[in-house]
Amino acid sequence: MFNPEFLTSDSEAISANSLIQYLQEQSPDVLQRVARSASTDIQDIIRHNVQGLLGVLPGEHFDVKITANRDHLAGLLASAMMTGYFLRQMEQRMELEATLFPEADADPGELKL
Repeated sequence: MFNPEFLTSDSEAISANSLIQYLQEQSPDVLQRVARSASTDIQDIIRHNVQGLLGVLPGEHFDVKITANRDHLAGLLASAMMTGYFLRQMEQRMELEATLFPEADADPGELKL
């Protein structure tokens, strides 16, 4: 879920960011609805991607702790967000193609322009 509390920081870097200013103007309900709109397929792909970036060890055999500085964690978050945006766009394209061309049995690896 989306945590709107991170938007309340008064840091100079955050106050100069127009996207954060826009997000601060939105109601928490809108932010929660947008955060919940990602399909389970997209959530699974992002989860797998982040786990791949961080490394995955079975919890029953290892006491896994991950440390990161603020900049690296911010980069990871930005990467996950961009991945989610890209995946949502591709999901919408897939749905549109299925709607427009229901009879076409296109190869999923084939790129149509």
